[in-house]
Amino acid sequence: MWLSVGQETGIARNLRVVEWLKADLVASTAAVFRAMAGGSDDKLVDALAGVVITCYVLARRLGIGFSVLDLRVEAKLRQNIDDGHEVERWYGDLSSYLSYFLADRKR
Repeated sequence: MWLSVGQETGIARNLRVVEWLKADLVASTAAVFRAMAGGSDDKLVDALAGVVITCYVLARRLGIGFSVLDLRVEAKLRQNIDDGHEVERWYGDLSSYLSYFLADRKR
């Protein structure tokens, strides 16, 4: 099947955006590490927010809806809690996040 010029341009643009988002994810992760090494809490929160946003936008560009990603996050949280993940056993962070996540989805 042949693609029209508009379809081909759209596909090429989407591929460029996916590549840009992948690079942005690496850069955002590096920003998290830099902020942890001596930045302010504000810089750390900003960098972490950038990672989260980039992940959601990348998922969308790859054909995964926000709600699908949310459902998988919830499932992974539950699975890690059930599996006794160390962070959960030591601090209860996963249960805490799951409670927040579920309460936020109800709003």
